[in-house]
Amino acid sequence: MSVWTSLKIRFNQLTISEKLIAVMIALFVLPFFLRTLLFLFNISSINILEWFGLYPSFESLLIRPWTLITYGFFHASLGHIFWNLLLLYFVGRMLLNLFNERQFINIFFNGILVGGVVFVVSYSIFPAFSGQFPPLIGSSAGVMALLVFLAAYAPYQEIYVWFVRIKIVYIALFLVLIDVVQIPTNNAGGHLAHLGGAFWGWLYQHQLAKGTDIGRWFSNSCESVVKWFSSSKTPFKAVYKTKKTKKEAPKSNVHQQKIDAILDKISASGYESLTQEEKDFLFKSGNQ
Repeated sequence: MSVWTSLKIRFNQLTISEKLIAVMIALFVLPFFLRTLLFLFNISSINILEWFGLYPSFESLLIRPWTLITYGFFHASLGHIFWNLLLLYFVGRMLLNLFNERQFINIFFNGILVGGVVFVVSYSIFPAFSGQFPPLIGSSAGVMALLVFLAAYAPYQEIYVWFVRIKIVYIALFLVLIDVVQIPTNNAGGHLAHLGGAFWGWLYQHQLAKGTDIGRWFSNSCESVVKWFSSSKTPFKAVYKTKKTKKEAPKSNVHQQKIDAILDKISASGYESLTQEEKDFLFKSGNQ
C-alpha cells in the first residue's frame, strides 16, 4: 500500500471536524513550502490572501465570490490557528455526539458565510472603516457558530479547561464579550465577523428547536453539486459490499444503545432532563 493510499484511508476515517482541522493545518503549512520553492527558482512570490482572503468590498466579492468561504481555511499566525483548531476539536467532539455531520457542516459553513457577510457590510456602512481595506482570514466565525450553537442547546454541559470544569455557556459568553470589547482596539472587522458567526449559531439552534433547519440549504447544495459531478458513471467503477450474517453484531452495541436512549431522552424532554450520571456518560463518550 502506497503512502498516499494510506493517508487517504486515514483521512476518510476522521470525523468531519477532524477533517477540517487536517485541511486547515495543511493550508497553513503549504504556503511556507511554496514560498521556499519559488525563492529557489527565483520566481516572484504569490500573494495567497489576494486569491483566498475576503476583502471588504462588494466589487472584490463579485470578482472572487469563493473568498466568502475560502477565507475561513487560512490563518495568519501559529497562535491564530492553534486556538481556533483547539476550540474546534473539543466543541466538534461534543457536538457530533449530539448531532449528525450534516448539521455540523450547516452550522460551521453558514457561520463562515454569515461572518463574511457581516465583515463586508460593516466596512460599507460604518464610518470608522472609511479608507480601510484589510483582508479577512481565519475560521473563528465558523468555530464561534459551533460554540454558541452548543452553548444554546446544552448550556450547562461542563468541559475541562486547564483541569477546571466550566459550563460551556460561560465560555461562549466570555468569548463573545471579548469580541465586543476588542472592536475599538484591534482587528475590528475580524471581531465583527466572529460576532456574526456567533449570532448564526444562536439563531440556528433557536430555529432548530422549533423544528426548522434553516441551514440545511448548504448541505443540500453541496450534495446537489456532488451528484451533478458524479452523474456520469464509468463502467470501470466497482463497489464492493460485505454481507453481514445474522450472528454478527456491531461492536459496543450495548454502549451505543445507551447513547441512543440518552439522545432520545434529550429529544423528548430536553438536556436538563438528564441525570448527572447520564450527562457524564454522554460527555465521556464524546471524548473517547
